[in-house]
Amino acid sequence: MSRATSEPTKVAIIGAGDIFPAYAQGLAAFGNLQLVAVADARASASEARAAEFGIVAQTPAELLAGDAEIIINLTPPDAHLAVGRQVLQAGKHLYTEKPLAASFDDGQRLMEAAAASGRRIGCAPDTFLGGAGQAARALVDSGRLGRIVAGQASMMERGPDDWHPNPAFFYRPGAGPLMDMGVYYLTQLVQLLGPVRRVSGMAHTSWAPRTVPRGPRQGQSIAVETPTHVVAGLEFEAGAFVTLSTSFDVWKHKSSHIELYGEQGSVVLPDPNQFGGALSVCETDGEWQDLAPRAFTGRLRGLGVAEMAAALRAGQPHRASGELALHVLEIMDATLRAAAKASPVSLSTRCERPAPLPLGFEKQIACEVAA
Repeated sequence: MSRATSEPTKVAIIGAGDIFPAYAQGLAAFGNLQLVAVADARASASEARAAEFGIVAQTPAELLAGDAEIIINLTPPDAHLAVGRQVLQAGKHLYTEKPLAASFDDGQRLMEAAAASGRRIGCAPDTFLGGAGQAARALVDSGRLGRIVAGQASMMERGPDDWHPNPAFFYRPGAGPLMDMGVYYLTQLVQLLGPVRRVSGMAHTSWAPRTVPRGPRQGQSIAVETPTHVVAGLEFEAGAFVTLSTSFDVWKHKSSHIELYGEQGSVVLPDPNQFGGALSVCETDGEWQDLAPRAFTGRLRGLGVAEMAAALRAGQPHRASGELALHVLEIMDATLRAAAKASPVSLSTRCERPAPLPLGFEKQIACEVAA
């Protein structure tokens, strides 16, 4: 076997913030990846992470000039375009945290940069590749539920005000409940049902500014620059109508994360921010039955990067793709625009449903590297 297929793909990370450990630990679980370096605008942050995980701390310029084949961008959304362009222009493949960019226009520019450089873009979330999402995909594709005609999804919480070390970030443009958390739900829905044709939307801000209700920041004020409660009506090209509610304004609720309703039955999915979780299915008006997740059910990030690296080696399309991420970004952007003008918005992008992940993927890539 050639060196290109027998050795792990070298990856590096730009951005040493709070999500870094989930990636660093998660990447180590896949035998086809080797994390070699980290860079951050704050040298002290990259040096601390490098010491913690036994890798090299570099400046961003050094990292871009290094030998990593894929660079993971963990900077805030408003930096995704600038950093992503630098990665692509350096001749590296880019895998970026969600969303693809802070706006749909920026996302389009990033995809244009990828096309000009001849390099690929991968993008979180990759949780749809996990055992729960893949079990639901197999169920939908099997036809047991018939054609999916409708659904509902819900991501409602009180927001990260009292637990996150930097909650102000979540209330800036490019974040908020839809852009920061709704992206998990939309990516899952698109991989299950295909692209969205048209959206409607309602949105408002319940408190501006917000006051942190408890915890070490209790009483502190947070400026709010994006809607904090957003409801989207999604019309899929395949015909299903799905409503999605996202909010940072709700203390408690009893809504399911995702429910899909077919001609012959229904399925309830777990939190799409996780790879695993319990699923329930009923056929016609029968009893609810448990549906077991398929394969990967871990919590750490990195599955999408590992699948992208394997696809690059095989010369095949990768699943957590820039095209998928751009379509989801346009759905979110269009929902906010529809809410602002109180009128539905038709989408301009389309994407193919990513192919189901083969069973035993983790073992397969480990064997390929070891051979």
